[in-house]
Amino acid sequence: MPNHVHMIFTPLVNQRAMEIYSLAEIMDSVKGFSAHRVNKKLGRKGRVWQPESFDHVVRSSESLDAKIAYLLENPVRAELVEEWTRYPWLWKKPFVNRFAPPLQP
Repeated sequence: MPNHVHMIFTPLVNQRAMEIYSLAEIMDSVKGFSAHRVNKKLGRKGRVWQPESFDHVVRSSESLDAKIAYLLENPVRAELVEEWTRYPWLWKKPFVNRFAPPLQP
């Protein structure tokens, strides 16, 4: 979307502190890194992101499915594309469950 970002992610564990990174830590990192890159690319300085974010903790697979569907259809609802697969700024990484046992051949 031209004026906002949707993300679905699983927080990583801070190995030093042995705890999950907080949403605030994650968003500070994402916003800081991306703002620096945007400003560098545009040859400017200053704020890129608004200070607030709207977050939602996904607690079930049904809720996750609904959030993914909402995210994918967002550019279609905004009439930027006719189908979500044509939206060039969508990046969908395949889900990898690092806690599942490896598949046996």
